[in-house]
Amino acid sequence: MSAGRLTLTVVAAVAAAAVGGAATWALAGDDPASVQVTAPDPAAAAQTSFPDLATPSEEPELAGLREADPQPGNVARVSGPFDDRIEVGRLSLRRGAVTGRVLVTSDVSDVLELQVVAGFYDAAGRYLGSGRFIHHDLEESAHTGEPDEALEFEIAFPKGVSDNVRSAAIGVPFLVNE
Repeated sequence: MSAGRLTLTVVAAVAAAAVGGAATWALAGDDPASVQVTAPDPAAAAQTSFPDLATPSEEPELAGLREADPQPGNVARVSGPFDDRIEVGRLSLRRGAVTGRVLVTSDVSDVLELQVVAGFYDAAGRYLGSGRFIHHDLEESAHTGEPDEALEFEIAFPKGVSDNVRSAAIGVPFLVNE
């Protein structure tokens, strides 16, 4: 059984148990001690598969990153699927890295997952390689206070070509927020 199918099976089993337990408690009256809840048989849970959906084999990329031609000393933007939900600013090349800030503008919520990819170029505009900033919000506890909608990023120049980097282009290929 694939990991996706197993996850869907477990989720379906937990949901069925919760609904069954709530219905039993509601019908049994006010005494929760009188309720007998048994977990459903996982083999009887609904299973879903997506036969035509390929599992990703690598990190998401952005079309046009290799072909971008930023002017020396500048950081350009490459279009991505989340451009209507974010603002990118404070872009700069300095001390062996490209830096900047991503602000989620579509709603007020914490950023759970974010990837910023950068392409690096020499003085003639030739593509030298790429780097990636990855943010995973792994907090187990509930968020409190104001949501964290902005993230600063830094992506180091690729090893072996850092002396030749004169410009960069960045984009956001992956974003998940609450």
